[in-house]
Amino acid sequence: MARRNDRQPPAPTNRSDWAIPRGLIVLLAIAAGVVAVTGMKAFSGVLGPVFLALMLTVGVQPIQEWVRHRGWPRWIGMLGALVAVYAILLGLVGALAISVAQLATLLPQYSDDAQQLLDQVEQRLEQHGIGSDQIQNALSGIDFGKAVGYAEALVSGLLGVFSNLFFILALLLFMAFDGMSMHDRLAVVARYRPEIAYAIETFASGTRSYLIVSTVFGLIVAVIDGLALWWLGIPLPILWALLSFITNYIPNIGFVLGLIPPALLGLLEGGPKLAIIVIIAYSVINVVIQSVIQPKFVGDAVGLSVTTTFLALVFWGWVLGPLGALLAIPMSLLVKAFFIDIDPSTRWADVFIKGAREVERPPPEEPRSP
Repeated sequence: MARRNDRQPPAPTNRSDWAIPRGLIVLLAIAAGVVAVTGMKAFSGVLGPVFLALMLTVGVQPIQEWVRHRGWPRWIGMLGALVAVYAILLGLVGALAISVAQLATLLPQYSDDAQQLLDQVEQRLEQHGIGSDQIQNALSGIDFGKAVGYAEALVSGLLGVFSNLFFILALLLFMAFDGMSMHDRLAVVARYRPEIAYAIETFASGTRSYLIVSTVFGLIVAVIDGLALWWLGIPLPILWALLSFITNYIPNIGFVLGLIPPALLGLLEGGPKLAIIVIIAYSVINVVIQSVIQPKFVGDAVGLSVTTTFLALVFWGWVLGPLGALLAIPMSLLVKAFFIDIDPSTRWADVFIKGAREVERPPPEEPRSP
């Protein structure tokens, strides 16, 4: 008689026993993020203009929505948005080109003043007992005459800006054309994937709010800085006012970048006293507006803390270069939308990146699935 097998069949395996360990998932996500960032840095010359065109398109999209609500033909809204964004972009580039060309012709006039300033510094150091050899070694790398070459290189570099400009203008044309049907597309997305529609709308509204706040404060700072520089007699006040307006879109350090050129010109124009006056005037104007008042409105508009905006500036500036510094906050909003806002289970992370005033407010209602 056959021996009875008392062994029981193996119990069905629980699916959780075969699940990938959470630590491995985190490592794979980090590795994928490193690969993605490396690819973005390698193609920064293409991604930067694409993201700039996307930000500008989102900024002027309300024009198309306004035309649609009035029942007018959609091509009128597309044409209006395209004209508005072209006027903004071409106006800024044209003003920068003219101002930089004026700067290139102005700098050679300060070569003698720069050399005289270096001689005065050398005499002061010798009076304090510093040897001439040490002074020569310290001042050998300072040559204000090189500023002329840098200015000429900057003017030549505008040709590269114009080559990218045609690419941006073409992208804006295509994006404005697609924008005519964006409302219908989002309606379809909201019907099938309301979380994705919620994330896209959050990114778009946050970007528009940021652009409005930064533009308003940038205009205020530019006008006040330009008038102050004109009153102090600093050459090309319109150029430095325009620079203040553009650097206002760079969080945290934009004020410093806009201060350096007029302070140096003040040093060459009227010596250390005028340079100190320029620094004090800029500090009073920009610190009060950009460092005290504006961050409160920007934080309320985009929902990002000061630490998050600074880290975003460092990261996107490293990935995309100078254009990444200008797009730091909109790019962060885009990443936040597609990695946090898109999934209700990950929105808890939003608490750690938004400002303190935003945390105190009640969370928005979750989008309801049909």
